[in-house]
Amino acid sequence: MFHEKTDENNGLTMAEIIAFLAKHDIRANRKTLYQDFAELKKFDIDILSERQGKRVVYFLASRKFELPEMKLLVDSVQSAKFISDKKSRILIKKLESLVSDYEASELHRQVIINGRIKTMNESIYYHVDKIHRAIHTNRQVDFRYGNWDINKKIVPRHGGKIYHISPWHLIWDNEYYYLLGYDSEVQLIKHFRLDKMLELKISKKPREGAHEIEDLDIATYSNRLTGMFAGPPVKLSMEVKTDLIGVIIDRFGSNINLIPKDDEYCIAHVDAVISNQFLGWIIGLGPGIKIIAPADAVQRLKEIGQRLLEQY
Repeated sequence: MFHEKTDENNGLTMAEIIAFLAKHDIRANRKTLYQDFAELKKFDIDILSERQGKRVVYFLASRKFELPEMKLLVDSVQSAKFISDKKSRILIKKLESLVSDYEASELHRQVIINGRIKTMNESIYYHVDKIHRAIHTNRQVDFRYGNWDINKKIVPRHGGKIYHISPWHLIWDNEYYYLLGYDSEVQLIKHFRLDKMLELKISKKPREGAHEIEDLDIATYSNRLTGMFAGPPVKLSMEVKTDLIGVIIDRFGSNINLIPKDDEYCIAHVDAVISNQFLGWIIGLGPGIKIIAPADAVQRLKEIGQRLLEQY
C-alpha cells in the first residue's frame, strides 16, 4: 500500500489507511497502526507523517531507488539499441513497479517519446545472460555467426560454421553489445556482435586464452576500433584543428599525444584500426582534420575520394 500509493509528495490519511486495509479484510485502528509503523522501521521501512493543511498524511519516506535514478534507468533501457522495443516496454513496466503510482506516471511520460531504432533480435537479452553465466562458470560458448540478408534475416557465415570461443568480456560500444573472447583455433582475440549470433550455447569445455586476455587493455582495444571493425592497429598521425580536439579525445581517450603546430592546428598521434568505417568517420569531420601518416592510410583516403567522384 505505502509502496504503491504514497511517496514524498503524496500521502494517505489515517482514515484512508484504515479504509484501504478494511477492503482487504484487515482490521486496524490508530493504536495498532502506530505499532505497525514502529515495527516497519526496524526493517528500514520509514513511514513518516506530514501535516498538509488540516490533514495529517503518512507516506513511505525512503526507497531503494530515487525518482531521478529511476529516470536514468528508464532512459538507458529505452535508448539501448540492443534491447528490442517489446523487451524495453516489459523492462520499463517492471521498473515502474519500484516507485509509487504517481511517480510511475512520470516515468511513463518519458517512455512515450520513442521512434529510436531498436534491434529486431530479442535473443540478445538472453545472450547477455548466457555469456555472463559462461564467464562465471569458466566455460566456452558455441554459436553460429551471420550477416543480414535482403530479407532482414541473419544468415550464417561460412556455411553455418560453429564458432568455439572462450568468453572473457562483454563490451557495449556505439549502442551495440559485443563478446570479446579467445578463438583457440586461430589463437587470436576476437569480438562478435551479439545480435549476429545464432544458436548460442554454453559448452562443457573450460575457457582458454587467459594469458592473452590478461595482457590486453580492454579500453585501448575498443578505442582503436571504430564501430568495432577488426584489424591490426597502426600508429596514426593527424593534423587536427584545435576546435576538434574534444572529438579526438572522446574517440581515443585523454592519453593521446597532442603536439601544437600553430595557433589553429595541432598534430595528434593515436593508435587506430584503419577500416573503411574509420576513414568515413575522418571524412565526416570535414576539413578540420587530415591524416598525414602512415602513407597507406593517406592513399586509401585518396582512393575513396576518387571512387566517390566517379560514383556520383
